[in-house]
Amino acid sequence: MTDLFAPLEPDPSSKREAANRNAPLAERIRPATIDEVIGQRHLLGPGAPLRRFFENGDFPSIIFWGPPGVGKTTLAQLMAGGASFDFQRLSAIEAGVKDVRAVISAAQNRLRMGRRTLLFIDEIHRFNKSQQDALLHAVEKGVITLVGATTENPSFEVNAALLSRCQVYRLKELNRDEVRAVVERAIESDEKLRALNIRIDDWDALLRLAAGDARNALNALEMAAALAGRRDDEFCRIDADILERALQHRTARYDKKGDNHYDAVSAFIKSMRGSDPDAALLWLAHMLEAGEDPKFIARRMVIFASEDIGNADPMALATAVNVFQAVNLIGMPECMLNLAQGVTYLASAAKSNASYTAVKQARALVSQQDVIRVPHHLRNAPTELMKNEGYGHGYQYPHDHPSGYLPQQYFPEGMAETTLYRPVPRGTEAEFADRLRRFRPDRYPEKNGDPESDE
Repeated sequence: MTDLFAPLEPDPSSKREAANRNAPLAERIRPATIDEVIGQRHLLGPGAPLRRFFENGDFPSIIFWGPPGVGKTTLAQLMAGGASFDFQRLSAIEAGVKDVRAVISAAQNRLRMGRRTLLFIDEIHRFNKSQQDALLHAVEKGVITLVGATTENPSFEVNAALLSRCQVYRLKELNRDEVRAVVERAIESDEKLRALNIRIDDWDALLRLAAGDARNALNALEMAAALAGRRDDEFCRIDADILERALQHRTARYDKKGDNHYDAVSAFIKSMRGSDPDAALLWLAHMLEAGEDPKFIARRMVIFASEDIGNADPMALATAVNVFQAVNLIGMPECMLNLAQGVTYLASAAKSNASYTAVKQARALVSQQDVIRVPHHLRNAPTELMKNEGYGHGYQYPHDHPSGYLPQQYFPEGMAETTLYRPVPRGTEAEFADRLRRFRPDRYPEKNGDPESDE
């Protein structure tokens, strides 16, 4: 394996050895300098932004955005140590505006004595607007240097005023070599692990379990080592069986209210839109295994049936609605069969977004009009007065015509007729297109270079 960093010599007097020996492994081996940080070379490599800040000892307020277990907390602590800040930490889950104001007040007192404060807020995306607003003045005036950590896109979760006062840095998921380097360093440097003489017999299983999260890897290693212990050959061997027994199962990285949720359902929808039932089933399984609400998935399928299939296959909507009803009736785990049937149908069906596009254009057209006036012949006339005003006069009932159709003005008064619905030459919608060309040749001319139907 590539030597990503200079090897760390075990040193009992190091900061790691001085840490609480009962703390979790990830805490015991937390890097003491930025040179020990594994990964994030785009921020910490030579000439990179954070490297320059560490070299200068002067830091702006920062939002670290990235997945779990990639070093957000570590970097905040190293910033505090590197520039002699007083390190204060709040959890956005537990803290309120009162707690924020208390930290700011204490920071003002320190500043009068020449000491600076770094406030680290974990999961800052969980702060509401008033909590975030409470930080604005202190950040702007330099009373505190704010470091926020978030797994969610700060463009959506952090208000614009606070975001404009911070630098945003994206932390990347660790690759397999980087996760392996973290684990190897832990085995070499941690006193408890050294005593066990650990050997990893199945790196692939451990790295697959970690999924780019160093904390996942270290927690798995620590639990597996405790279960395995030393064997007759004087080694503590970690293999796939030990990992499975220690952890029972792999927990999918998936926050049902966060980016993972939206990313997964986006991939699911795009796979069905791209007519790939196999990929769509894979994303379906991923979401269900991660604990996604099957009713949420079924609702998205109902939307998809109209947005992406429409009249190319009118049965798609009926199928999706039936799936939704079945999910409500059956529940997990059996309803995954209903979901799978619906997913394979929707992914395999002919596609058209003509209805979706048409209603968007119709809304845009309506929004441009000062007044929408219904023509008199289209108005209902339930009273004699309305009839005398001309309501309904001149309306022709299509069913009185042998073909069920006759030409008539249906657009609002003063609005030119325009084509909004453009059926695609696929599936049932191709039949609609032919019928509309016969009825309204002015708006639906003969095909001109359209691709042939794929049916």
